[in-house]
Amino acid sequence: MPRPRKSLISLESTPYYHCVSRCVRRAFLCGKDPISSVSFEHRRQWIKDHLLELGELFAIDLCAYAVMHNHYHVVLHIDAPAAMKWDSLEVVTRWHRLFKGTALSQRFVSGNILSAAEQLVLDQWIHVRRLRLTDISWFMRILNEGIARKANKEDSCTGRFWEGRFKSQALLDEKALITCLAYVDLNPIRAGIAATPEQSEYTSIEQRIQSLVEKEPPEDTLIPFVGNPREDMPKGLPFLLQDYVELVDWTGRIIRDDKRGHINASTPPILERLDIDPKEWRWMTQHFESRFKSFVGSAFQVKKACNRIGQQWAHGIRNCEKAFPT
Repeated sequence: MPRPRKSLISLESTPYYHCVSRCVRRAFLCGKDPISSVSFEHRRQWIKDHLLELGELFAIDLCAYAVMHNHYHVVLHIDAPAAMKWDSLEVVTRWHRLFKGTALSQRFVSGNILSAAEQLVLDQWIHVRRLRLTDISWFMRILNEGIARKANKEDSCTGRFWEGRFKSQALLDEKALITCLAYVDLNPIRAGIAATPEQSEYTSIEQRIQSLVEKEPPEDTLIPFVGNPREDMPKGLPFLLQDYVELVDWTGRIIRDDKRGHINASTPPILERLDIDPKEWRWMTQHFESRFKSFVGSAFQVKKACNRIGQQWAHGIRNCEKAFPT
């Protein structure tokens, strides 16, 4: 029986999570229906736009994304400290951009004076909404519900559009994080719908490469790469963007079906710094979602995360031992 989502998300273990949501219909989510010949490619832009919009409203940063024909991937970073710094007006304003709120919250943003009892009720309401704005389940729920409503309206039908539960994996260390980022960004290449990372439409790698080509700072809709871990570490991914782009490009070359899959001397040095074997890297970036379960990282980190949530077993730990040796 699946465990409740809240028991699998522990900020004490990691703020990074990989989520996947899949469509349940026969017709493609975003591709061309081979029976009706109707193209649904425009829905990929719906998902990208909605993702970037929610990233601005939630205390959740978007690390990577890939919108495919019948599913999408996201790697999210929960920034709970940022949400704790928001004042009451900030929380209510953000929530009102998603929902109408209550009569009390509407009066509050209008500047009306509330009684002591009303203020107490509002404070409790704000506390719940502050927590929801750091909640991956709420993030995915609002994203999926918005897309489902638009798609159902366009298709003139009702019913489920997505699978009942989205899949989530906790990324417990740097090795798991960078492997998952590359796995997500390389989805179009593995699927054969893109030849290079810069041609991988509706992916974060395309967006990041575009910022490099134009020599402009990356859009603040994506969490930035801030370099190798150090004491004065700013908020961001603990890698260099140039190293990561080189790594994704190199990996894309060795997993192409029309290329020989040998590991040559051009192996990016970032793998050496993270102590990841190139052959293991190739395997992981092709099978990340199917081989790893709810927790991904070294065996030590997986056991530690399981202990925190009171889980007696560590599903998938053998693959973690093989892929992420301590």
